[in-house]
Amino acid sequence: MRVLVAENVAGKFGIIFYKDITVGSSPQMLKGRIRLFQESLHLDLEDKDMKDIPGVGEWRTVFKETGADPSRYRPSVEALYRRVKKGQFLQPFNSAVDLNNFFSMKYEIPLGIYDANKITGDVRISVGDETVSYEGLNGREIKLSNMLHTSDEAGPFGSPFVDSRRTAVSEESTSALHVVYFKPSMESGECEEMLAAISEMFLQVHGGTSEYWVLDY
Repeated sequence: MRVLVAENVAGKFGIIFYKDITVGSSPQMLKGRIRLFQESLHLDLEDKDMKDIPGVGEWRTVFKETGADPSRYRPSVEALYRRVKKGQFLQPFNSAVDLNNFFSMKYEIPLGIYDANKITGDVRISVGDETVSYEGLNGREIKLSNMLHTSDEAGPFGSPFVDSRRTAVSEESTSALHVVYFKPSMESGECEEMLAAISEMFLQVHGGTSEYWVLDY
């Protein structure tokens, strides 16, 4: 599987490809760690405006630059923070999704995790037009006009807004693609270190192997 970036897209993206993984319910220790993290984050966010969180601020700017309205289409990390700020803590779903949400909150960035067996051909990162949409995990049609997104030969499947149902990771998944939407301000070395940390923790929970790389455009 190749991951290509369209000519009109600028930014840094992390790609991790996992093989031979086992997805299930999150181990109790991980559930506890994520719960404690959310409780701590809840206290930190009490007196903060969303725009004052560096990662949220940077990703709002990215949305503006592609032509998407960040007050209408919030970066997924901002949506997570808003829930936690209200005390609406995330409930465990499965080990892959739980970790993906944890990484997003920890690093202040959007991430997407996808079942690689449901992806056809090469993956492309581009900005959508008014013809591009998919059914989101929230059950709604997600329009990707002016929105950064990932697509394969079958069409679009992910974005830093809301991901699609088509490529969702389940307990039947044995390989996965992780897309990491770095803060634009990050240096390449920081990006490499973050991918290594994400990959290591993911494999501790799921077993298997991984390979990862940074796309810098």
